[in-house]
Order: sequence, then structure tokens, then C-alpha cells
Amino acid sequence: MTTSEQTEPTRLRMVAADSWRFGLIALIAFLTLVDLFATQAILPSLVIKFGVSRATMGFAVNASTFGMAVAGVAVALFGRNLDRRNGIWISLAVLAIPTTLLSQTDSILVFALLRVAQGLCMSTAFTLTMAYLAEHLSARETTNALAAYVTGNVASNFFGRLMSAAVADTFGISTNFLTFAALNLIGAALVWFTLQKTSAMTRAAATGESGRAAWKGPLGNAELRACFVIGFLILFVFIGTFTYVNFQLVTAPLSLSPMALGLVYFVFLPSMLTTPLAGRVAARLGPRIGIGATLALAILGLLLLLASSLPVVLVGMALVAIGTFLAQAIATGHVSRTASRDRAAASGIYLASYYAGGLAGSFVIGQVYDRIGWTACVTVLAAVLACAIAVARVLQTPRT
Repeated sequence: MTTSEQTEPTRLRMVAADSWRFGLIALIAFLTLVDLFATQAILPSLVIKFGVSRATMGFAVNASTFGMAVAGVAVALFGRNLDRRNGIWISLAVLAIPTTLLSQTDSILVFALLRVAQGLCMSTAFTLTMAYLAEHLSARETTNALAAYVTGNVASNFFGRLMSAAVADTFGISTNFLTFAALNLIGAALVWFTLQKTSAMTRAAATGESGRAAWKGPLGNAELRACFVIGFLILFVFIGTFTYVNFQLVTAPLSLSPMALGLVYFVFLPSMLTTPLAGRVAARLGPRIGIGATLALAILGLLLLLASSLPVVLVGMALVAIGTFLAQAIATGHVSRTASRDRAAASGIYLASYYAGGLAGSFVIGQVYDRIGWTACVTVLAAVLACAIAVARVLQTPRT
């Protein structure tokens, strides 16, 4: 048998292994984060159920991002010795508890606290999965795995919202949350049965450096600080946009029904195709131009949200999703490449900043929406993205 004949089966096995790993990690990401944004699809129904303002309900729904930020910091600081696989599946199993309780509460305060608890569980699973991938996969495999995880995140935005709207409209809000609790348990079972089989590589040894000391390096790096700010601003805009655009969609002149509101989130489908291309965009354009170009695309999308035509608004939503997801993926990859020592700490700070931006966006845009209106919201959101583009100017392409 010739060398080329021997190489071809090996190459095919590698492609098959990569495809299996990509699909598995994307599915784990989907089941980990599906609760995060799905509830936004039923915001108008929740406002009626709890009898509160749109800004109050939006803030309560997005309180999960506070839990995400807190858990990201805690795991980065104190989670070095946690067993990754056990931590992931236990977090997902525990996640089913607050998700189930959401189906029973009529208190807006309890609802918000349960969303924080969901965020704590989701972020713990998320951060430990990132650590697991970095420690168990080669550099090439890790790049593909991160793309798979972001793709699963995009899918959770799309299918989660669609499922939430359909179940709530057909069977009620309580059944909706019970359905997602079942998905949490399926995610825990998937991790239990498959994650340990994704790699046979040994876990990286700990450096012995304290968690707090490890954070000094990332915070002292100007490019990493810029990435942390960009992450904050990206989710500020994403949450601010896709939380409050729901209220525009259900009022005149668009006047969509709850079920139709769920179908609107097919606008996330293009993002599932474009987000895996983030690595190529960053490699060809560099992080500065790549982030600038993708966020400029998102600004264009924001301006289209001011239209009174549903097709134009849908195009705008799709462009905002494509631009912000691509920028987020490029920024995440740049953090991983730029952090010279403790990538876990750098990733933890990035995630904490990212989700803190989501909570800030929910609060600020909610106040602007209730007090001034949607046009003012779009103006603020576009200005925030312009700031992110300006911050990205300090980013440099890492040397190979």
C-alpha cells in the first residue's frame, strides 16, 4: 500500500472525528444556553401575566446575565481544581430546578431571582466547558471546538426563541418553562455519557499561581482590556435590541401575534451559517478591521429597525445578529490568542464583562424605551456600537 493510500483513510478518520466533535460540542452549547434568551420571545405575554412595565419585565428576564457574570468570575477565580466534566453535568442538572420553579411563580421578584439562579448554572457549565476544551484538545481542535460552541450558542438563540413562543402560545407559559427544564436534564445526561469520550489527552497541569494573581496579567494588557470593553458593548446592544424590538413587533403597524413573533426569530438562521466563518474573517482582515466591519454591518441593521415594513425590519434584525455574533466570535478568539499565560482568567474576565454588558443594556434601553421611545433606543444602540468600533482600533493582529 502506497503512502498516499495510507494517508487518505487517516485523513477521512480525522474529518469524521472533527465532524462528530463539532456536532457534539454545538449540541452541548445549545442545551447549556437555550434558557438564556428563549424567554425574550414571550416578553409581551409575561408583561400581561405579571402586570408590570415593559422595562421591569425586560430587566427581570435578563437578570440571568447578572448570574452569568458572577459565575464567570467565581469559576475563573476558584474553579481551577474543579472536575470539569462533573461540574458541567451537575450545573446543567441543577439548572432544571430554577427553570421548573419559574413555571410556578407569580412574583416578579421571585421570577428575577430564579433567572439569576439560571444564569449562575449556565455560566458555570459554560466556563467549565471552555476550560475542558482548552485542556483536552490540541490547538487545531480547540479552534474548531470554539467555533462549534459559538454556533451552538447561535442555534440556542434561534431554536430556543422559536420553541418558547410556540410552546407558550399553544400550551401556556408554565408548560413552556417545564419544557426547558426537560432540556436542561437532557443536556446533563448528554455530558455525562459523551463528554469524557471526546478526547484522551491528559489534563493540563496547574501552574500553582493563585486565581487573583492570574488576573493581573490580563487586566494589565491593553489589547485584552479593549476586548473586555468590546464584549461589554456587544452584548449591551444585542440584549437591548432583541429584548425591546419584541414590543415593536407586537404593536401597530406590525401587530404580530405571539406565534408569529416566534417565527420572526428565523432571522437568526443566517447567523448559524456566518458565525463559523469568524476565524476566516479575523485571519483575512485582522481583529481591528474584522470587528469594525462586522459591527458596521450591525449598525446598518439597527437603522433598518426604524422602518414600518416587516420585511425591512426582519432584514435589519438579521444584520444585527450576524454582525454582533461575528464580532463576538472574533473578540473571543483574540482573547484566547492574546492571553500569554492564564487564558482561563482572561476568558473569565471577558465573559463577566460580556454578560455585565447584557444586564446594563437591558436596564438602560428599557428606561429609554419607556420614557422616550424606540427611535431613541436605536440611536443609543448605534452610538454604543460606534464606540466599540473605536475601541477596536487598538487591536493588532497577533504574530504567528
